[in-house]
Amino acid sequence: MADRIAEIIENRGRLLCEAGTGTGKTFAYLVPALLTGQRSLVSTATKTLQDQLYGTDLPLVQRALGTQTTVAILKGRANYVCRYRLARAGAEPGLWADDQGQISEIEAWARATVAGDVAELRQIAEDAPIWPLVTSTLENCLGQACPDYDDCFVVKARRAAAAANLVVVNHHLLFADMALREEGFGEILPTVDLVIVDEAHQLPELAAQAFGQAVSGRQLRELARDSLRAILQEAPDMPDARNCVRTVEAVVQEAQAHFAKSPGRHDDTLGLTGEAAAALEGLSGALDGLLEQLVAAETRGPEIQNCVRRGLDLQQRLERYSDQALTDTVRWIEASARGFVLHLTPIDIAEQFTARLNRYPAAWVFCSATLAIDANFSHFQRELGLEEAQAQAWHSPFDYAAQALLYLPQLRVPPNSPDYMPAVVETALKVISASRGRAFLLCTSHRALEYCAGPLRRALPYPVLVQGEAPRAALLEEFRRLGNAVLIGTATFWEGVDVRGEALSCVIIDKLPFVPPDDPVLRARVKRMEDNGLNPFQDYQVPVAALALKQGAGRLIRDVTDRGVLVVCDPRLQTKGYGKTFLRALPPMRVTRALTDVCAFFELGT
Repeated sequence: MADRIAEIIENRGRLLCEAGTGTGKTFAYLVPALLTGQRSLVSTATKTLQDQLYGTDLPLVQRALGTQTTVAILKGRANYVCRYRLARAGAEPGLWADDQGQISEIEAWARATVAGDVAELRQIAEDAPIWPLVTSTLENCLGQACPDYDDCFVVKARRAAAAANLVVVNHHLLFADMALREEGFGEILPTVDLVIVDEAHQLPELAAQAFGQAVSGRQLRELARDSLRAILQEAPDMPDARNCVRTVEAVVQEAQAHFAKSPGRHDDTLGLTGEAAAALEGLSGALDGLLEQLVAAETRGPEIQNCVRRGLDLQQRLERYSDQALTDTVRWIEASARGFVLHLTPIDIAEQFTARLNRYPAAWVFCSATLAIDANFSHFQRELGLEEAQAQAWHSPFDYAAQALLYLPQLRVPPNSPDYMPAVVETALKVISASRGRAFLLCTSHRALEYCAGPLRRALPYPVLVQGEAPRAALLEEFRRLGNAVLIGTATFWEGVDVRGEALSCVIIDKLPFVPPDDPVLRARVKRMEDNGLNPFQDYQVPVAALALKQGAGRLIRDVTDRGVLVVCDPRLQTKGYGKTFLRALPPMRVTRALTDVCAFFELGT
């Protein structure tokens, strides 16, 4: 794999690499990247993987090769404490004593830190409400107008990245850089000769988000909050401006109350008719009124200028969202009790993706354990317009035939039956009793998760951990520590989770992970494919679900000494013709339909 990547670097080509679990794909791309001497960019899916690459894998490979290549890590600006906002955070209205205590901790750490990366301060949770008050976003950053600009941690990180030979970033930052280059506003990332995209299977979904747009209630509330603070500091003699802020807050609250009546993802018929249309009109009107006041005070100071820029951007997004003449885009609303987001998502991202790739005069390498089905990359290539890229698969070195067993229980009810989830729970109880805990139950919906949690807790003598009851990292740490626990999770646990050893000896999947048929983005893509004479089920829905199943199954065997049972409850694997596609996507395990074989497998391992 390293040899192929070296060839691609030399030829400035594009390569798709599927590397099974245990291949060592990180070393396979780091070695040629470091030896080539050219400037390289490595993008991965999460900040956790970024930190692992930069803090563990890169130093190890550098020591092995004896290279002195300069490396840097660069994250989005919200990952760095902002000195300017930190200095003002203590004056925020409504802070509790705990918040003040955390601000004191952050102030002490900020005086000593070199990088300013908030991940260093482990005693404050990553999702703590205090962080947005002491970090900046693209919207609220003052840029060069900030009095702390020369001492800004983001600026220092970008300078270090510009001087390094290899930079580690994440996909969100890569897409942000693509957007800036597309708009002609410069770039975030340095110009490089090689771009390596790890966990590349996430690109289609992330590209759809990045190439679309969104307006959220949170963005509007934050604009109102920051506008009030700016007005009080820089234009305290403008009471009408303060009244406009209160109007925005009230209208956002009214819109939230309306959208919360229909939680979930909905298409544009909800967003453009009846009360919803009135809610959108109210948001636009309130924002227009606030902007009128802010523009009148724009010369008063940089805080108000920043709010004007943000307000104009949100105003344009709301206008575009309401433009029914837009084509090739699906308009939809995501709503919950906590907030709402108005989305515009492109139906097809292939052309946009390749156009943006072409703005980088570099070799591109896309790596993942799940890019292909039975060594066929055509689905991934079509989604991103990479039909001309070279592709190769390297299978896992693990002996799945000896280390793993695939159990297909004989459920007599279809997944759409009200009797299906009781049958899944019954199957899970039998399998988990045989595995003595040590299991993941991966659900395809939150509803399934909630249904399973109660019965399993009541019936099992093992600890049951449930997604949402603690942060993901804490749940995984507890799962490893206990050694006999059962963890019930949804999408967040289907990938990027690495539990080695006996603590995880069984993965149970409730049903095939098809995208819900009423999902607005899926519906738009299905219609587009039908209009073009394609079969959306076979050409899109089945490959997407098969790759997702492959990701979930990949949680089971993580090392050469691991043993385990994969259980896929869905009877469609055996009763439908497309079941063979899913089976081909899985590692080559022994297959059984008998619970006795499962019990024997675990007895053999004792």
